[in-house]
Amino acid sequence: MDRIYLDSNATTIVDPRVKEAMEPFFCQQYGNPNSLHSFGTEVHPAMRLAMDRLYCGIGATDEDDIVINSCASEGNNTVLKGVYYDLIRNGPKSEILTTQVEHPCVRNSCAFLESLGVKVTYMPVNADGVVDGDTLRRHIDPDRTALVSVMWANNETGLVFPMRELAEICREHGVLFHTDAVQAIGKVPLDVASVPVDFLTFSAHKFHGPKGIGGLFIRKGLKLTPLIHGGEQMGGKRAGTVNVPYLIGMGLAMGMAVESLDFEQSAVRRMRDRLEDAILAIPDTLVVGRRELRTPNTILASFRGIEGEAMIWDLNANGVAASTGSACASESLEPNPTFAAMCISDELSHTSIRFSLSRFSTEDEIDRAAAVVRQSAQRLRAISSTYKNSK
Repeated sequence: MDRIYLDSNATTIVDPRVKEAMEPFFCQQYGNPNSLHSFGTEVHPAMRLAMDRLYCGIGATDEDDIVINSCASEGNNTVLKGVYYDLIRNGPKSEILTTQVEHPCVRNSCAFLESLGVKVTYMPVNADGVVDGDTLRRHIDPDRTALVSVMWANNETGLVFPMRELAEICREHGVLFHTDAVQAIGKVPLDVASVPVDFLTFSAHKFHGPKGIGGLFIRKGLKLTPLIHGGEQMGGKRAGTVNVPYLIGMGLAMGMAVESLDFEQSAVRRMRDRLEDAILAIPDTLVVGRRELRTPNTILASFRGIEGEAMIWDLNANGVAASTGSACASESLEPNPTFAAMCISDELSHTSIRFSLSRFSTEDEIDRAAAVVRQSAQRLRAISSTYKNSK
């Protein structure tokens, strides 16, 4: 049985060309880039090319900083805790604004800061599932707000937030703005030259690069207390020897993600819509968020009367990989915070399945997956007392 992978918001396959580009830097050009001998210096050209690709990929300038780290979770922690040390702990600000639908690495970092006495305000989403400019204007206070943190695209629903509007509001009020852009790169246009974010985080494994490496963009002129202290790597902004092979891979993956954006917006979107139409043809199903407002690869569907975990097991047994909303919370039985924020019932939140495609998905896979999903829904509803009682 050929398996079908529809969980690309959790992680993506490493592009074979990325893997090939990384290979020489494990056993051939393996020197520490901070060493002065030839083993160290010979890796510098490839590292510079990788960094150039990262800067170009997000529209950053040479005056900005991109700090290489382990992942977006580390980058998000660095921003939130750095702002605490720089602006809140000893004044002059006291509050962080974020949303009710952030990824757990932001939500739990904010909870930690609340335990230190920081006021964190979780802004509600509107009927479309995003925080709009009017909501931000009602909450932001230049005398009190140290940072606004809003994801570029939601990891569960795929809904894209109005980044330019939110960033410009923060700029107008003199408040720092941070975005977790993990689910945006390679899926929607992203350019920090035209969208005035101050901090932006990303992870390579979300756009066909390796796991365990990411980046933190810092706008020129801004300083941030490091999360990890030690040597002078990354200009003292993040200590630790740079993971050279993975940096090479991330740089190439970034370049390829940008080059593939038109394909994502057209071919991947068509496949996503084809699968979504098939899901909606199943009775008593719901897809969260209007498709034109979502990243072109994501579907968050709810199947009335079917526990999400049961459907994941059934799909997996029949060769289809998907997830129950966020992979980072797939083992949690707590009500889904994103569904709660969008005023969707707890009952439906436990029936949600996320399908997320990539540029490696095929039309044949989509058609086979649609058939498996339909058959799974029929099997599970046939034995579901919940579904029978709701009829």
